[in-house]
Amino acid sequence: MLFLLFIATLVICCLPLVPGLIGILLPALSWLPMTDLTEPGFQAFGLAFAWPGIQTSVWLTLSTGVISTLMAMVFTFLILQKSWGSRRWHTVESWLSPILAIPHVAFAIGFAFTFSSTGILARIITSLGGDPGQFSLLQDPYGLGLTLALAMKETPFLLLMSISVLQQLNVSRLLAVGSGLGYNQTATWINVILPQWLPKMRLPIFAVLAYGISVVDMAMILGPTRPPTFAVLVWQWFNDPDISLMPRAAVGALMLLILGLALMLLFRGLEWLLCRGYPQWQYAGHRQHHLPGRSLHWPLILVPLMVIPVLVTWSVALRWRFPDLLPSRFSLRFWQQETTYVADLVSTSLLLAAISTLIALILAIGCLEYREKTGVGLPGWLIAMPMVLPQVSLLFGIQVTTYLIPGQHYLLWVIWSHVLFVFPYLYLALDGPWRSFDRRYTQTASSLGLSALSAWWRVKRPMLMPAICMAIAVGCSVSLAQYLPTLSLGAGRVSTLTTEAVALASGQDRRVSAIYGLLQGFVPFMLFITAMLASRYYQTKMTSPKTTRNSEPHVLIREKPHYK
Repeated sequence: MLFLLFIATLVICCLPLVPGLIGILLPALSWLPMTDLTEPGFQAFGLAFAWPGIQTSVWLTLSTGVISTLMAMVFTFLILQKSWGSRRWHTVESWLSPILAIPHVAFAIGFAFTFSSTGILARIITSLGGDPGQFSLLQDPYGLGLTLALAMKETPFLLLMSISVLQQLNVSRLLAVGSGLGYNQTATWINVILPQWLPKMRLPIFAVLAYGISVVDMAMILGPTRPPTFAVLVWQWFNDPDISLMPRAAVGALMLLILGLALMLLFRGLEWLLCRGYPQWQYAGHRQHHLPGRSLHWPLILVPLMVIPVLVTWSVALRWRFPDLLPSRFSLRFWQQETTYVADLVSTSLLLAAISTLIALILAIGCLEYREKTGVGLPGWLIAMPMVLPQVSLLFGIQVTTYLIPGQHYLLWVIWSHVLFVFPYLYLALDGPWRSFDRRYTQTASSLGLSALSAWWRVKRPMLMPAICMAIAVGCSVSLAQYLPTLSLGAGRVSTLTTEAVALASGQDRRVSAIYGLLQGFVPFMLFITAMLASRYYQTKMTSPKTTRNSEPHVLIREKPHYK
């Protein structure tokens, strides 16, 4: 059974990557039989390179993606070196889940309503007697708003990924050793902890970098439009009604893929130079360093949370003229007129999230159990490919492949694409708890006469339920946030909260946009709250007096060697 689940994972989540990549290369060479293109050539490359403003689009993509990634890395390290192990860190850690629960689209809509030329920030400045001028971070020509929004949204993710890394490094012991050698805390963080933290954060940083250069939904809301970022331009080419121009879109997707891989190689090379190639700076003898970061976490907490009241206010504003600080008239009319349609969108979104997360959960548990039983697991680079490859490139090749299959199975393709992107997050979320689980519990249950399945269900499953609950919330939130997979493989026939929120964000009615942005953030937030309550319930259940009395024989096991 476990072997079948392992093979099913390879077929569903890993094998499609091959036709996905081939589906980019062949159309880029103008070989697409369904459009009567049967003579390979390089004509599509000429069409793509001749597009007006393509150099500016590529530069915008590189600048926003690279700078936002670097800013997120710097913000993360500054917060960690000032807050880790202190009371301030408990405040940061308690706010990570609510901030991560806010989807990128909802954050982008609230960010636009806050920092536009008529946003809440400009209203506050005007009410205080100032002059905001034409200041705006909404669709500015240099992509400053998009860069800042990406950095602020990805910093909590890197902070969350850093928790397990720093726990492995035993930071308190390293700080004590550094202090004994005369280094202050900041110098120890820079010279000792940074060279160990950075390589272990390689995969999360690559995921942030890949998202930054291939983001479409946030770029459509916050990014420049004339020209747009290269990922948005490729998406526009892809949606061109003239199907004979699809090779041009394939060339764009191939270019985006090459850019992403080149940037990852560049980051990997810089990491090697910093940590291994030229390590002289680590032992140069500078024992006193000072870095900011004591209060840096507050803007990263307040800005994402500030978008919620802004969206709530806009959703009930009937009349709100600039520069009034508050609406002059309130109404629930827009909520009432959208209720029926929103209910269908919420149900569709939750259904897709539930099905895709359930499938990914079964596959992830099957692979983890198969690895524990046989020692054969999925390679880390294979799991990470859907996370670190640009979505536009990967989905283009997959959609071209689906054209070769007869029939209109749009809902099936959408569910499959969600599973493809949900599985890596679920697998990585469960990998740590599965590795740290003490196998002697199930071995003892088996020695008492339970079958392997019964031992897993009655012993191992309850102990890992807190981790499973949080992984389910992560999987559902990832599924709810999928914009490109839903729109491309659904061919516009499958509508979710995310697709409608992005479509309405560029409209003229901010009230309707605020409603969809608010709901798009509220649904995953409630899922995280439910997962946290369920996790605490299982933790309390496992540590209750009844459970403790029943588990007293396990004390005998703890003193024995841990045989794997």
